[in-house]
This record gives sequence, C-alpha cells and structure tokens, in this order.
Amino acid sequence: MEIKKYMIRDITIGQFFPGESIIHRLDPRMKIILVNSLIVMLFIISSIPSMLFSLFLVMICYKIAKIPIKLIIRSIKPLLFVIILTAVINIFFIEGEVLFKFWKLSISKEGLLISIILIIRILNMVMISSLLTYTTSPIELTDALESMMSPLKRLKVPVNELSMMITISLRFVPTLIQEADKIVLAQKARGAKIDTGNIIQRVKSFIPVIIPLFVSAFRAADDLAIAMECRCYNGGKGKVSLKQLKFKKLDYLVFLFSMIILLLIISSDRFL
Repeated sequence: MEIKKYMIRDITIGQFFPGESIIHRLDPRMKIILVNSLIVMLFIISSIPSMLFSLFLVMICYKIAKIPIKLIIRSIKPLLFVIILTAVINIFFIEGEVLFKFWKLSISKEGLLISIILIIRILNMVMISSLLTYTTSPIELTDALESMMSPLKRLKVPVNELSMMITISLRFVPTLIQEADKIVLAQKARGAKIDTGNIIQRVKSFIPVIIPLFVSAFRAADDLAIAMECRCYNGGKGKVSLKQLKFKKLDYLVFLFSMIILLLIISSDRFL
C-alpha cells in the first residue's frame, strides 16, 4: 500500500544524531554563531554561482558530520509546497525581459533568476538549521542559549526559562510528529479517508487527527511539568552545569577558516 507516502515522519527538525565528527565536537555556541553567520551571508550574496557554492559547502558539512542524504531530503520535503509556491509567484509576477508568454501570464528573465536564487536560499537555510539540531544535543543547545543570553540577566530577563522553553519546544517536535503519525494510521485503519478527495475534504478529514493530537500534546506537557516539579526544578537559581562550556583551539580554527570562506564568497559575489 501507499501508506508510507503520506506519513508525517518526513519532518526531522529537533532530532539529534550522536557522532564523533568535528562538527559534533564543536562548542554549541560556536555552531550557533556559524549558523547565524551563514544565514546572514545568504542574504548578502545575490548570484546563482555563489548560492550554489554555499550549498556545496553545506553538503560537505553534512558529509563530515556523517548525516545520511535521505535525512536531508526528508527535511526538505515538507517545505516543497512553500518552495514551489514562492518560485511560481516570483516567476509570473516579477516584470522584466519576457522569455515566454501564455495568455495573460508571462515569464520574465529577472523573475526566473530571482526564483532560482530564492529556492537555493531556502534550501540552504533549511539544511543549515537542520544540521545544527542534528549535531547538537538538546542539553548542549540549552546550555549554549543560556550562556549566550546571560547578559540579559542584568535586565531581569528569565534567561534560563527562555532557553529551556526553546529547547523543549524543539525536542517535542519529533515526539508530536510520531504521535500524529500513529493517529493518522489509526484513523486509516478505522476507514477514514484522509488522503483522498479535494482540498476541502482533506482539511475536514484532518479534524479527527488534530483534536487527539492537541489532547496528547497537553497531556505530555502536563507530565513533563509534574516530572520537573518532582525533581525540584526552580529555574536558574543555583543551577550548576555538569559540563562547562569552553571554547577550544578547534573552535577558534573552525571559526577563522569559516570566516575566511564567507568573506571570499561575499567578495567574489560582486564579480559573478
């Protein structure tokens, strides 16, 4: 049967895959800095060769981290509709040198180029963000966010609670996806036609999935709150980390090498 085709497990954000690669061994704060630097670079460059080269570098990072290619495809599949819709809007609604005209719709050279750049940019951003969660455990991510936002403590901002909320949200994504997948399969086993009919019928058929999913999410959140309370969790008061974050020589070398590459891409983008 075609059940696997409609599974929701294609969403892989929030999953962590342990490893011993250079990327895994980097300080989580350095990973966040590099990810943000790469995203900023993607909005600075505007040529297709530069975009493709940055995509190639991200693929190399995945190879170094030993993350399977199928996971990259799975992380992109849920966004295919958004990517295609963005490309179509730019192709048909940006004016310029007309390459093809059909009825009242026309495809311009500028619209086609902008669509290609946007597609590659979105792919880059999704892959870079996914690589961060693939190679960083939730605990390390929490410690990194808390450490980077520590100056806000002087302004009475609950840094520990904020970082904990962000990490728990990311961690709950795979759990909710698995729960939604079970509910969909259970509804199909009872004869529900979730993946047939027009768009309106499909939206209506997902109501029996959404309601149990919300109930399950609230139940899981309540269980987590009780577990944290039983373990005397009281925020950041008197908190001591088991593993102290400290930049190492490897972090500085990777940062220096990455900044050189980014500057070269930005400077060469003007001539492409």
